[in-house]
Amino acid sequence: MRSASTDSGATVAGRWNWRTAARCRTVDAEGLFVTGALQREARQFCRTCPVRTECLAHALDQRVEFGVWGGMTERERRALLRARPDVTSWADLLSDARAAHYASAADETAAHLAEVDDHPPLHESA
Repeated sequence: MRSASTDSGATVAGRWNWRTAARCRTVDAEGLFVTGALQREARQFCRTCPVRTECLAHALDQRVEFGVWGGMTERERRALLRARPDVTSWADLLSDARAAHYASAADETAAHLAEVDDHPPLHESA
C-alpha cells in the first residue's frame, strides 16, 4: 500500500522499506479501499506487485482493518488471523516461508541439472 514517505530505498526499523516498490505507489490506490464484491476485483491489482508478501505481512502484523493489502481482502485477513492466533510476526513467518520455497526450488533445479548431466547426449555430431 502507499506510504506517506517517498524515501526511495529507506529502511524501517532496520528493514528495507518495501513501500517504495509497491505497485500501488505509482497509481491512485483508492480502488483498493472499496467494499463488498468490489474487493475481489481490487485484489487482482496486487497479483503482479513485487512486494505483495511484505504488504500482506504489514497488514496482518498491524491488524489493518480496511482495504485490500497484499492481495487479500479484509474478510480473508480476518479469517487468517483467527486461524493462526499463535503467529507473533507475519513478516518473519512469510519471509521464512518464501526463503524455504526458493531453497526448495533451487534444490529441485540442481537435482534436475545433475540428472541431465549424468545422461550422455542422445546423438553425437560428427
